[in-house]
Amino acid sequence: MTMIINRRQAALGITVTPLVMSAAMPARAEVHIDITHSNPQPMPIAIPVFGGSGGTAPQDISGVVAADLERSGLFKPIDPKAFVDQDANSHTPPRYNDWRVINAQALVTGSVTPQPDGRLSVEFRLWDVYAEAQLTGLRYTTTPQNWRRIAHIIADAIYKRITGEEGYFDTRIVYISESGAQDRRQKRLSIMDQDGANQRYLTDGRALVLTPRFSPTSQEITYLSYARGAPRVFLFNIDTGQQEVLGDFPGMTFAPRFAPDGNRVIMSLALNGATQIYALDLRTRRASQITSTDAIDTSPCYSPDATQICFNSDRGGTQQLYVMGADGGNIHRISFGTGRYATPVWSPRGDLIAFTKFDANGFYIGVMRPDGSGERLLANSFLIEGPTWAPNGRVIAYYKQDRSDSRGGGGRTRLYSVDLTGSNERELVTPQDASDPAWSPLIP
Repeated sequence: MTMIINRRQAALGITVTPLVMSAAMPARAEVHIDITHSNPQPMPIAIPVFGGSGGTAPQDISGVVAADLERSGLFKPIDPKAFVDQDANSHTPPRYNDWRVINAQALVTGSVTPQPDGRLSVEFRLWDVYAEAQLTGLRYTTTPQNWRRIAHIIADAIYKRITGEEGYFDTRIVYISESGAQDRRQKRLSIMDQDGANQRYLTDGRALVLTPRFSPTSQEITYLSYARGAPRVFLFNIDTGQQEVLGDFPGMTFAPRFAPDGNRVIMSLALNGATQIYALDLRTRRASQITSTDAIDTSPCYSPDATQICFNSDRGGTQQLYVMGADGGNIHRISFGTGRYATPVWSPRGDLIAFTKFDANGFYIGVMRPDGSGERLLANSFLIEGPTWAPNGRVIAYYKQDRSDSRGGGGRTRLYSVDLTGSNERELVTPQDASDPAWSPLIP
């Protein structure tokens, strides 16, 4: 049976065929990672080089799959030098004893085969070594240039089958690439795959840009630019490169973010000494004011169901986190720890709000429940800011700036990620300094 799995794969021209090996499908399968518990031990997994004759693609695909899974902190790919079976393939059941002896709990086999029409056929199977069961198996047919995305899609499928949670590997991160002297900093809108591949600039650096955010479709980015002197909110289409101003307001606009339906942008507008929150309808280009005080209300973010908004405000005397209804009603404070709080971002799952916290001891990235309970600090540094969620709500990215030396040197700014246990912090490698990351939904 051949089918299109979803619109993401349909857009790539990918056809998908489930692979079933009935002789290798016992009734039970035991391999599983419970990622709801703190600090799960990484699962040993064997990922031999995919067989076939697809040029460099077999080795590249299995390497990207292994790297994706390893970076999650939940899997420990086994060194191929330890493999007893050097000829494992996806067409026959594995010799399970050969994989148990090296302590592999899961095994991934695959192949890459060129088709007469120039496309590639890429297949993989995931095996539970101790239960001697095939957990899943799929064949993808697509163009050769999509090989890296196929690898990420395979890693997502493995992650979901073993953890029960959606993966996040077939995604991108938009961020601000920084270069030059501190007093003449050039900042360009940049984009990359979540593993750092396919880096490219979206703007030329002639205008200062800040705080990029993805639309729900991943095809558009809203961001702040000083291209016309005063800060204005812009919309950038990734496919066409077209940029446009989202309204010309009398005050300064900043902190833009899409609503979950993609039809609105919520942002802050500074006017007459106060900063209030507005929602802009992208179809009519009409703005509606949501908050109205003499305070500074900023960094708004909708809940996943768009019924509530979290934001930070100094209306109580210090910078704290608040939640209100989407219409501005029922405003209530949710942060009550020591220090000040900023940049709240609602998890895609709806269960947590990430934030930046700063007090006398430094800066932190943390999470709390929408009612303010269960505050946990996941990462800290001399300067650490700008949390953004992976689409599965299990990983957070942000940026850190190192302390400068006595002569103003140093002060590197880099991107990092951490999972909700706080135990798997990883640098997201970029060619230059980087700040203001925003994680995309799964790529359409």
